[in-house]
Amino acid sequence: MGGTALFIAVFLACLVEAVEATTIVLASGTTREWRSTLMGVGCGLASLVVLVIVLGPAISVIPLAYLRVGVGGLLLVFGLQWLRKSILRASGYKALHDEAAIYATQVAAARSASKQRRGAVSDWYAFTLSFKAVLLEGLEVVFIVLTFGTNAHRVPLAAAAAVAAVVLVAGIGVVVRAPLARVPENGMKFVVGVMLTAFGAFWAVEGVGGSWPGADAALLVLAPAIAAYGLLIIVWLRRQRQSQPATDGTAGVGVTP
Repeated sequence: MGGTALFIAVFLACLVEAVEATTIVLASGTTREWRSTLMGVGCGLASLVVLVIVLGPAISVIPLAYLRVGVGGLLLVFGLQWLRKSILRASGYKALHDEAAIYATQVAAARSASKQRRGAVSDWYAFTLSFKAVLLEGLEVVFIVLTFGTNAHRVPLAAAAAVAAVVLVAGIGVVVRAPLARVPENGMKFVVGVMLTAFGAFWAVEGVGGSWPGADAALLVLAPAIAAYGLLIIVWLRRQRQSQPATDGTAGVGVTP
């Protein structure tokens, strides 16, 4: 797997997770209290660092064949889930993921919550909200970095891609102090879903002893083929949906978290 392909795959996947976490952190900080919010972010990041220190060496001692089968299967699960959601959203069967609406929802919830002090944390709600956002979205980032990096024997490069994605999104969030609503998240999820599915299939086959024609170059055919198939499904679903009589005026309209 080439370094450029690895960097792009990890960067895009982590970019999506960073957008979701940043939206929640911004809602907490601007509505509640920045000090408690940033303490939650710091604790979340510290927890992720400990997790990487613990899991990193453990993953590295697993035989490469077993690792590729396990990781390949997990990537297929994640990739197909992302593809399914992005296809349903693009075809109108599932509401688009709207960061602006999510931001508004989080702001409303933050304003209605009471302020409680616990120890050094003056606003426990702001702390826990940002902590959970960073930890939950960060877990997926850690998984992506460790699996991609370990399989390609380039964990530092994968980590650099993840850091670049997080820093970019966080920097934009700090500058604009608003939800990253203009980021074409569904399009990114489709691309990332394609890449995760392609790499998952590629590594799973190699893990069970199979080989791909052209070795790593097979990914240049596998990924576009999956993308083309996904686009065909979107077109087919759109036509099917348009041919069905509408039962009400809200079909396919709305926001899902």
